[in-house]
Amino acid sequence: MDWQKGENSDNVEEGSDGGGGGGGFRPGGVHLGLGGILVLVVLSLIFKRDLITPFLGGDGGVAQQTSGQTQPAQAVSCQNPASEQISFACHIMGSTEKTWGDYFATAGQTYVDPKLHLFQGQVATACGAASTAVGPFYCPGDRKVYLDLGFFQELQDRFHASGDFARAYVIAHEVGHHVQNLLGVFDKVRQLQQQGYPMDGADGLSVRQELQADCFAGVWANRTQQRLAWLKPGDVESALNAASAVGDDTLQRETRGSVVPDTFTHGTSAQRVKWFKTGMASGDINSCNTFAGEP
Repeated sequence: MDWQKGENSDNVEEGSDGGGGGGGFRPGGVHLGLGGILVLVVLSLIFKRDLITPFLGGDGGVAQQTSGQTQPAQAVSCQNPASEQISFACHIMGSTEKTWGDYFATAGQTYVDPKLHLFQGQVATACGAASTAVGPFYCPGDRKVYLDLGFFQELQDRFHASGDFARAYVIAHEVGHHVQNLLGVFDKVRQLQQQGYPMDGADGLSVRQELQADCFAGVWANRTQQRLAWLKPGDVESALNAASAVGDDTLQRETRGSVVPDTFTHGTSAQRVKWFKTGMASGDINSCNTFAGEP
């Protein structure tokens, strides 16, 4: 993947929060993506117990804070980045801004860029305090994508989901949640939940929302490839492999030895691959209505 072809972003910042009191956060306010689930799988394997179900769908899931010093958010120089990883994040983020900015403009709308916040350890967000263990996530409260760049090494070493496009998919999925936020999908889901529709489960709102973010990532992939022609042989397969690795069924089978559809929050491996491919094939968000029919 020739990721250097991507536009540079002006919306990347960094800063960490060591905590400063008790409390934590409830996952309901944070939309965990690929990263959070993979990290939970690692922890489940280490401690030999299922940490995924209680964190994503159960009553637990509070990230504990520790004392430390807060580092306020400060802008990252994407023109003169401190590392190749930061340069990569800047270019991928920039490509999402250009792609979604153009897409919204054709519909007579204005795309508001999110921020990409790079952190280490812990970070304070409008959704609460989060730690590195959460992995990449999007907070609708402050319209920011949060990412610890160390996650990418974990993605490659533990789950063999290597390749630049697999890493790009992680960011694009979280930006997909931002697109949902701008389109009012978050409000719609909240209204449906208040009307009694379940969040968790194979047919739940959470699964449908996550699959739509996968589809939006596919739309980004389609339109960005048309503009930049930056993909190489094997790149698409690496992204599909990453999507498949984090299906609820695959993760539950690995951590608990059985699959419990009633606790699904993100969709099966087949569903995640299906919706990413749907978005990539069409390049049209109208093909991403995961809330109609079977997810």
